Amino acid sequence: MASGGSWNWDRVTSEFWSEPSEDVYYLVARWKKSGLSRVLDLGCGMGRHSLLFAENGFEVTALDLSESGLRKLRALATERGLHIRTVQADLTSLPFDDGSFDAVLAYHSIYHVNSQGMVAAVSELHRVMRPGAEVYLTLNSKSNPTYSDPRNRVVDVNVRMKQEEDGTVLPHYYCDMGDIGRLFSRFDMIRVRQIEDIFNGRSSWHYFVLAARSV
Repeated sequence: MASGGSWNWDRVTSEFWSEPSEDVYYLVARWKKSGLSRVLDLGCGMGRHSLLFAENGFEVTALDLSESGLRKLRALATERGLHIRTVQADLTSLPFDDGSFDAVLAYHSIYHVNSQGMVAAVSELHRVMRPGAEVYLTLNSKSNPTYSDPRNRVVDVNVRMKQEEDGTVLPHYYCDMGDIGRLFSRFDMIRVRQIEDIFNGRSSWHYFVLAARSV
């Protein structure tokens, strides 16, 4: 994560990060039907989605900057008899060849960067996807209350420094539809949703983006 750091997953106790999101079950069905077999879980954390894809027959590469998350993922994969390639790297500089993947998931991960890092991350994402490959990612909306929370230090119009669940303070990139259009100008948008989640009584707004690399 450019200008940031990584989570210490040994400090995270919430079961939220162990259970796959309902959105990803849809992607499993969609990508399997479309024959998209080589999946990159970008910012995989402890690997809740990598495990789900591997259990459904996908060829999975799980990337994260956090050694603690990858260690937990490897243990779970071994326990379940699954083969998942794990890679410790920064998502702004991916150690993969051009066109390596048919599909990419970046679920609550790609926005942990500064503004320069976001541009680099999207560029790298585009590079490692083959033409026509699909990506599903979540982005912080500027409607999110944390964007205007005075406890979070303002870096620029898009970036705030915010404390995470594990205690680390990381950059968070926030956007609107104009920002999304500029960042993903080399992608074909399939669907963009802005959704408010209420978790433990707190409001949280994110964009959920499904896009394909332009052929």
